[in-house]
Amino acid sequence: MNSRTQRSPEDMLPAAQVLARYQVSDMTIFRWLKDTGLGFPQPLRINGRRYWRLADLQAFEVRQASKKEAA
Repeated sequence: MNSRTQRSPEDMLPAAQVLARYQVSDMTIFRWLKDTGLGFPQPLRINGRRYWRLADLQAFEVRQASKKEAA
């Protein structure tokens, strides 16, 4: 397996990869970040660019899945 396809939870994903991961627009991410009840992780800003920790995104996905199961 290629080392680029293997990701550790400490990996950082740039905004473009986060948009692709959830198949949403930048405006949707903006709205998710403003919705404190949703709990979407805040990005880290490095040189004006946004990056998310993979572990934070995975934790968000687990929380969303558990909400769906409870409903």
